Amino acid sequence: MTQTLTAPARGFERAEFEQRTARLQDAMAAQRIDAVFFCTEPEFRYFSGFKSQFWESPTRPWFLVVPASGRPIAVVPQIGAAGFAETWIDDVRSWPSPRPEDDGVSLLADTLSEVSRTHRRIGAMLGPETHLRMPAANFAALCDRLAQHEMTDASLIVRQLRSVKSAAEIAKIRFACEVTAAGFDYLRSHLRTGMTEREACKAMHLEMLRLGADACPYLISASGPGGYDNIIMGPTDRRLEDGDVLIIDTGANFDGYFSDFDRNYAFGEVGADTHQAYEAVYASTEAGLRVAAPGVTTGEVWQAMWSVLEKAGALGNDVGRMGHGLGMQLTEWPSNVPGGDVVLQSGMILTLEPGMTFAPGRMMVHEENIVITESGCEMLHRRAWPQMPVIG
Repeated sequence: MTQTLTAPARGFERAEFEQRTARLQDAMAAQRIDAVFFCTEPEFRYFSGFKSQFWESPTRPWFLVVPASGRPIAVVPQIGAAGFAETWIDDVRSWPSPRPEDDGVSLLADTLSEVSRTHRRIGAMLGPETHLRMPAANFAALCDRLAQHEMTDASLIVRQLRSVKSAAEIAKIRFACEVTAAGFDYLRSHLRTGMTEREACKAMHLEMLRLGADACPYLISASGPGGYDNIIMGPTDRRLEDGDVLIIDTGANFDGYFSDFDRNYAFGEVGADTHQAYEAVYASTEAGLRVAAPGVTTGEVWQAMWSVLEKAGALGNDVGRMGHGLGMQLTEWPSNVPGGDVVLQSGMILTLEPGMTFAPGRMMVHEENIVITESGCEMLHRRAWPQMPVIG
């Protein structure tokens, strides 16, 4: 029987954008920031609701200005101005891009100058895990035009706001997770010895699209005899053989929101140490699930998971963290790291991703998606199999 899933509504109510903007403006007021400007897609979309595939092209820059009060102001190429009729933004300023000699810089500078006259402090995404989607020369020119203003980092404010998801955001991520979990189940019944990694990933990719994913832009795999040692490259045309272990790590996207988790499959007979490593990372995830709750730090979540792996004889963890935030981007702040001091809050969505080197050149990684609730945490999809499935 062909499985079907019911997707949640697309988009958001206007009240959600009003609330997001008001929270940002409260934080701006506390730091005496007159305006914040964004030029990267997740932040632009988060505060405006503008969703376009034009972000795939590097030719044209897009800017969104959030003043100390009132609605955001779009400063965008003329080709995209009409698209804002479907958003809550009513102040749209445009220029005929591409215009390399002045691709929106003067228009953006004039807009920022207009709305930043009190403290003359302007915020931008300048911190870790961020970037400016504009040429360095253009940013320098913008700073020159605003020489009487102070440019300050607003990334900490924004990442804290975005880390706590609304009910509507959680519903979208949950659906992306359900689609992915169903894709993994489908693959379990369709994997065969002799298939290539690429063929396996493509089969799962097509099934996730059929189930309702908008895209699967992140779908990687690795395989090897009794384990694998590289989980960020494939898929390749390597054929899966008896004794292999295959990992697939993927992030399906629905309405601009991601899932991100993995599953492992054994082919034929694999060593007892491989099965033991699988059971260790599964138990490590269980430890994370028991600990993750409001008031707990990301470091405490990491420690709960690592303690299990350490007792299981882990030689190390080369990934550097054991999970991360999730939402409009495949990976978001915060990270589950040793000594991490980010305090979990209800509404945060995280991955739990314990990984261990269990023998030289052989790894086992496991990842699940959770939402922090008022009393603990909740899985956003069906849990992985307690024992590693064996194909063939």
